[in-house]
Amino acid sequence: MVFPPFDPAPPPFRRRFKAIPVRTLVPNLITLLALCAGLTAIRVAVEDKLDLALAAIVFAALLDGIDGRIARMLKGTSRFGAELDSLADFVNFGVAPALILYFWGLHELKSAGWIAALVFAICAGLRLARFNVMIDDPNKPIWAGNFFTGIPAPAGAITVLLPIYVSFLGVSVGLVTVWLTFFYTLLIALLMVSRLPVFSGKRVGKRVPPEMVLPVFVMVVLFFALLVSYPWQVLTVGTLAYLACLPLGWLSYREYQRKDATAVVATATASASAPAIPSGPAQEPDDDRPARLN
Repeated sequence: MVFPPFDPAPPPFRRRFKAIPVRTLVPNLITLLALCAGLTAIRVAVEDKLDLALAAIVFAALLDGIDGRIARMLKGTSRFGAELDSLADFVNFGVAPALILYFWGLHELKSAGWIAALVFAICAGLRLARFNVMIDDPNKPIWAGNFFTGIPAPAGAITVLLPIYVSFLGVSVGLVTVWLTFFYTLLIALLMVSRLPVFSGKRVGKRVPPEMVLPVFVMVVLFFALLVSYPWQVLTVGTLAYLACLPLGWLSYREYQRKDATAVVATATASASAPAIPSGPAQEPDDDRPARLN
């Protein structure tokens, strides 16, 4: 019997990947749908269909508000989903609104208008990068989760489009309006990268009392009915109300800081006034021990 001069090579190792649960795919699909809406907004803005472009941005903002909540409810959060969400937010709420504003009226200012659009998109990217860095801060107090640092990107996108809402209400667009839009765009961009505390709303809506279930349904249906029937009025009033509430977030944040400072002072005072408790019986000095080196 003839034996081979060497043993045959072992079969190639095939790495088997674990199956991905469906619950982790659903939030990512919602994020991709929002990204499609943002890219579609850019396309229809180029085609001078600004009403459809604004509708696509609002739709992307609504999807962005639910994808994270659905991921947490389904326990389908992942690092991949977080990175995908940041990429989609930059396109939907940084690039798309900047281009829509430029195609609408900022192009009349030529280079100055493009600079305003550019600054807004860059500030949106910086805002998202800072959020990703600060989310894992171990020194952040628990109550800080109620606040964003600076206006979030979705709110910044909806807010910065206020001049277009007003123009659809019948306000004439002239050179003065375009210059006001220029400075308004820069203001919103700076608020996005500022240190201004803004209510996050992440802890709102986790639990609904039984007696409030039906009123909540009615309010949600009423809101969407008004948004569909009177979109520019609802968006204008909502934007102005949001801007008016920004100081309230700052005041609430300062109140939390004041309570923390008071608690620290009270703890330090209680520790200083507490009597010292001896750890054990007193011992006679031992002359044979060497002196402690200083």
